[in-house]
Amino acid sequence: MEIATFLLAENDWVPNNVRLPVILYRGVENGPCETIAKAFEDRFALNGWPPKWRDTIFGYHHYHSTSHEALGVAAGNATLELGGPGGRTVEVTAGDVLLLPVGTGHRRISQSKDFLVVGAYPDGEDWDICRSAPDNAARRRIATLKVPERDPIGGGEGPMTTAWPC
Repeated sequence: MEIATFLLAENDWVPNNVRLPVILYRGVENGPCETIAKAFEDRFALNGWPPKWRDTIFGYHHYHSTSHEALGVAAGNATLELGGPGGRTVEVTAGDVLLLPVGTGHRRISQSKDFLVVGAYPDGEDWDICRSAPDNAARRRIATLKVPERDPIGGGEGPMTTAWPC
């Protein structure tokens, strides 16, 4: 498994998260779609990130002000834009996981026909969908949301535990 991390500064109307980096885990799982999807669901749940859906990623810019998000690619591939308009372009493929801290803008630019993602959020966090600049309440939520105790991939010893300081 390869791991990349990067910070995204506020961009246009998208707040991003200036203290917690995006983490991209490459090659976490392999096999056919159902095997990968189930493995992500099981791993996420075991580590306190209950899976909530299987679908694609929205094609419009958005962020979440109430939750961090783990996106496990179960099948296919896609090009994503992170950080808002003109942001960072990232290619993801089956087996990859993208960990987005609260406030991180994201959208799908293109995808293969079989692209499928498992979405998960830390236990107790409900996600919202924000498509405009944050108001003061949203900025407070983003700035103060607790760092989860466990990494969705590695549990207590995962990369998030060192990349996302408490």
